Amino acid sequence: MRWEQLFDDLESQLELELDSDQVDLMAEEERLRLGRLTVRERLKALLRAEDKPPMPIAIELSGDVRARIALTAIGKDWFTGDVYSENRLIANWLIPIEKVVSIQLTRNQLRSSLERASQEDERGLSDRLGFGFALRDLARRRCEVELVTGSITMHGTIDRVGRDHLDLAIHESGVPRRERSVLHYRLVQLGQITYLRL
Repeated sequence: MRWEQLFDDLESQLELELDSDQVDLMAEEERLRLGRLTVRERLKALLRAEDKPPMPIAIELSGDVRARIALTAIGKDWFTGDVYSENRLIANWLIPIEKVVSIQLTRNQLRSSLERASQEDERGLSDRLGFGFALRDLARRRCEVELVTGSITMHGTIDRVGRDHLDLAIHESGVPRRERSVLHYRLVQLGQITYLRL
């Protein structure tokens, strides 16, 4: 009888130790996962988790630019969103992720940004499309843009996009891009773009 109790006690201790090891292993895996997270992955998790319509987040971009933005799409190295001022939609921006200085989140948004992605979430086409591709699409559509680089703001239409730069035909806002309405052309390095307002 005592032997049975001893073996039962040893068995339960072994199970507790195995469970404890498993918990420790899972905690270590989670710490490693969190240590590898990027800003892009955090934004993507926010976009997946957000209510519809999404709640704006406060962002600060290089050049001391601040905005409240509701995420709409995320690419390989860029994201777009609707920018709000006093709960009113004012514009849609295309932003290179590398220009994000900080993001202000609520407690729930912070938790959501840490959520694990499923493999299906990471297989989308937009996950492979870089900033240059998004700009080429704007050029193809002949969209008027306001392009901001640090302290310089330019208004015009993107004519073409190279590997590391774009050609912007500068013209007045609201005027269609016609050769006679173009004031001049600007060659802008992609790495200098803080954001584009569409």
